[in-house]
Amino acid sequence: MSDSSDPAAEATARPEPGFLERVRNRDHTRGNLLKSLTVLALPLLGSSLFAGVIFQLVDLKLIAGLGADAITAVVVTNQSLRQIFFMMIMGGSFGAQALIARAIGMGNREAADHIAGQVMLLGGLLSVGVALLGILFPGEMLSLMKVSDRVLEIGTPYVRLVFVLHFGFVFVFLTNAVLNGAGDTTTPFMITILQAFIGLFAEWVLIYGKFGAPALGVKGVALGLACGQTVSILLLMRVVTSGASRIHLRRRHMRPDWRVLKQILTLAWPPALQMIGGFLVTVIFIRVMGGFGDKAQAAYSIGLRLAMVGPMLGLPIASACATLVGQNLGARNVRRAWRSVWVGLAVHGSLMLSIAAGLFFFRVPLLGAFTEDPEVIAIGSEMLAYQAASLTMMSVYLVVFRTLQGAGDVIFPMAISLANSLLLTLPLGLYLAHTRELGPSGVFIAGLAGAITITLVSSVWMSTGRWTHKRTWEALRTDDGATDA
Repeated sequence: MSDSSDPAAEATARPEPGFLERVRNRDHTRGNLLKSLTVLALPLLGSSLFAGVIFQLVDLKLIAGLGADAITAVVVTNQSLRQIFFMMIMGGSFGAQALIARAIGMGNREAADHIAGQVMLLGGLLSVGVALLGILFPGEMLSLMKVSDRVLEIGTPYVRLVFVLHFGFVFVFLTNAVLNGAGDTTTPFMITILQAFIGLFAEWVLIYGKFGAPALGVKGVALGLACGQTVSILLLMRVVTSGASRIHLRRRHMRPDWRVLKQILTLAWPPALQMIGGFLVTVIFIRVMGGFGDKAQAAYSIGLRLAMVGPMLGLPIASACATLVGQNLGARNVRRAWRSVWVGLAVHGSLMLSIAAGLFFFRVPLLGAFTEDPEVIAIGSEMLAYQAASLTMMSVYLVVFRTLQGAGDVIFPMAISLANSLLLTLPLGLYLAHTRELGPSGVFIAGLAGAITITLVSSVWMSTGRWTHKRTWEALRTDDGATDA
């Protein structure tokens, strides 16, 4: 009679893991780095395309059927009022990804699970605060944007719903960051596709009252999006609580741990502040361009949208590089962490330079797809030429700043970014545009100057190698006070 506990027999009987399981559980601290980068980056890229491009375009088409005032109400709410909270969540996601990547690289699964639980707890606290703002001050917040009375009337219920239901976005975004840090970008990608289809279908049904549902107008936009996010939350929670991923959340991981919460916030606020600085410069420059006429402002707005294709497609590669760096530093393999940076720069640089070339050589046809006004095309063409040059700098910078964040070095990137945005790019743009009377060209030149400066300074800092021994990992201590770092 055979021994059922024989290890060899069990190994023979155990089925081979499928393709998706091998991808999700790949060990990124060994093996081919290019393959690891591809495994991590392709799903992130797919998620960016679905959530950032396809979803936004179809969503805008659905809202357009409600009229210009409805579009204004939705766009102003999403692009202005929600941006501060979006950047806070982005900062939190960067901190969570860095900590969990380091824990996974160290082989400390319990620390990774515990950090994930605290990230969810923090997301819940933020969601409550945002919801209270939406309940108490929806009209007041929308009024800050100086919208018309009609937009205020349409938009106030939308603002209230968006802020109350903001928890859906928070939990989906943070859970995706947790899984990305653990090396699983495939699961969030597949759920993102499902969320996009469900959300858009629900929006169509609720906006226009299909299949017997009430026609809710702009309120249907918020509720439809929440439907897709709710499905995502249920699926993601199933993944992280069932042991089907590298992160296995249990009830004990959700008990508040102020030491870990403090560590997450320490890594979260600098990236958030860094992005807020860039956002302020963009908002001010939009207002400056408005001073040169509606056509100049239209050209600038279209140019920004077109140029965003570069970061939208490049940032997933840079984020994959951050995961590789964090995991390999956790495994104490500094040499492989450096190699991860070089591989990331090669792949990311090739993509961004190709986008920059396309943006430069096809800038007039691209602008022509959005406007037939020759003055808008002329101003936009000049802007895209400068933006193409800026993207050549971004081909390096995006990888550098995400590498530093993935290593836990968040203070210097934040400080240099704020200084570059508020002390160089913004005053230089105002000086050239007004004092030197260069008009829109002054704003374009300042943007390029800022891209060059931030890239050079950040690259020099990274070359010192200080990020390879950054000690910000107290959250990875085990319960008995020892540390694996």
